[in-house]
Order: sequence, then structure tokens, then C-alpha cells
Amino acid sequence: MKPADTYRQRRTPPRPSSRRVKGSKASGLSGSAGPESKPAAGRTPSTTAAKLRRLEALLAPYRRVVLAFSGGVDSTFLLARLCRDPGRRVLAITVLSPVHSRAEREEAREGALRFKVEHREIRTDLLRIGEFQGNPPDRCYHCKRALFSRLQNLREKEGFEVLVDGSNQDDLQDFRPGSRALRELGVRSPLQEAGLGKAEIRSLSRRLRLDTWNKPSMACLASRIPYGSRITREALRRIENCEAFLLERVRGPVRVRTHANMARIELDPKEVARFLKIREATVVFFKSQGFTHISLDLEGYRTGSMNEGLSLPARQGSKPPARSRPPRKGRTAR
Repeated sequence: MKPADTYRQRRTPPRPSSRRVKGSKASGLSGSAGPESKPAAGRTPSTTAAKLRRLEALLAPYRRVVLAFSGGVDSTFLLARLCRDPGRRVLAITVLSPVHSRAEREEAREGALRFKVEHREIRTDLLRIGEFQGNPPDRCYHCKRALFSRLQNLREKEGFEVLVDGSNQDDLQDFRPGSRALRELGVRSPLQEAGLGKAEIRSLSRRLRLDTWNKPSMACLASRIPYGSRITREALRRIENCEAFLLERVRGPVRVRTHANMARIELDPKEVARFLKIREATVVFFKSQGFTHISLDLEGYRTGSMNEGLSLPARQGSKPPARSRPPRKGRTAR
């Protein structure tokens, strides 16, 4: 298969292949490895194959699992691994909220259909949560706390063993206040616990022929609004509309960050030449959405650019406790 240069959602995506891939023993997709590659207890595996085996070991005990499913790279890969066991019941739940785009909702629906898994949608209005709408630096904590509390209640009510999400190893290196809420609520993050990072998950997804392997990373629309600026439906709507406009015309990840009535566009630097060809149309459309000034960020796309102005104390609130990563024998925890 010749992979596309960018993610394109197919109306009838192929089912993931379960056949043995040449060289899969080394990649950890199937088969077993020798004792020299088996990860030692309490250590983070050093190879992708070892990490994948640890993931399977983490998932093996669970027969009834609730998965927080967005349809993105990580949760789709995790769903694929969960569905490998025909005796396991998996309930995928997608949260519908003003901070999630309509496109994401459709992709989640199609992703669940691909695996023929039970899928439910739960609607929630985060804008009714004052701590969230006020948009403090720990906004994500209040969001995750509200959403995953509902999912845990559902899990307990319906007799499922565990609630899992798609957080990965790279998330530990970023400012993620929401991770604190997940720990408090007892949500498991198997990809992170196995030590799998984003690049590894993309690579493994590609080997499994998942359409999401090169899908641009997405974050909730509220992440485009500066901390301290109130989150409103109107602000979220125009961000969604403007990003949809750009995604139809340029490749790769796109972010429209807002600063009052100014839009700051983040693109892959390789797409700037293409963007300049639609500059005038972009100005017209963005102004129709209520922006008075439109700018292109010369640093290009990067995750969490709204966090760049945060002080160190504000960032430290999301870091996991040191005990979450056991130290190697004879060494101190990193």
C-alpha cells in the first residue's frame, strides 16, 4: 500500500489487517521474542517490541473495558489492540461537547464502526462549569475531572472492570493538568504505562494499516484561547469554522489561536507557500467570522503554544508524582 502524504478520512475504511507482517517479530506485532528482549519487572522497556509486549500484558487481565474514544491516533490504536481478543467486551465512549469539532465526532463514529465495537456518545456542556469557562491554566484538570467522573460512574454502574484512555508516554513531557484528574479518578493509561510514545504509536498503527497512523494530532478547541480569556460558544464556533476552512486547502496540522479579535494561524512551515496562494480568500473568510486582524505565526505549528507564557510553578501542577515511574535498581528516579 502506498500511504497518503496526509491523513484522509475514508468513508468506508478498511478493517485492520490481522495477518502476520514480514519482520513483525522484531516490530512486536506478532510472535514472541527471545528472553534477551523480555523487559525486566519494574523497568521501562527500551524497544518498541518490548513496549508492545508490556501493553499486551497490561491489557490481558481485563475482560470488560470502557475506552474513552476520540477517534484519534492513540485511542484508535488502543482500540485495535483491545479488539484483538474476541472474548473481551469493549465499550467505546465518545464525549460530545462544544470544545470538540463536528469532524472529530464523525471520525470517531467511523472508527468505532470499523472495529464493530459497541459505541456510545455522551453529550456534556463544559461551558456550564465555571472553573472551565474561566479558562485558568489548569482548565484541563476541571474538564477531565468532570468528563471522566461521568465515565467512571457509568463503568461502575454497568459492571465494567476498568476505564482506560489513550494518553501516551510523550504526554509526561508536556503541560497536562488533566493527567492529575485521571490519576485521582483511577483511570488507566495503558499506552503510557507501557512506555509507548507518539512516534512509536504512529509506526505501529501504520503496520496495522490503520488510517489514523498519520492523522494530525488534535486538541480541544479551548486550547486555542489564551488562559484568562473566557471561553464562549461563539469563540469556539469561529475557531472551528476557520480551521475547517484551512484544512480544506493546506496539508498537515493547523491551529487558529485567538487573541481577542486577532487570529494567529499556525501551519507546517512547508505549507506556507501553499497558504500564501489563498491569503486573500483566508482574510475574507476570517473577517466574515468576526476577526479584525489575521496573522501567520512564523514559528509554525507546535503543540501547546499557549503554554509558552506560563511560569514554571503553573506548569508543575500537572506533573506526575515521582513514584509513577519506578527507578532502576541502583539509580534515583528521573
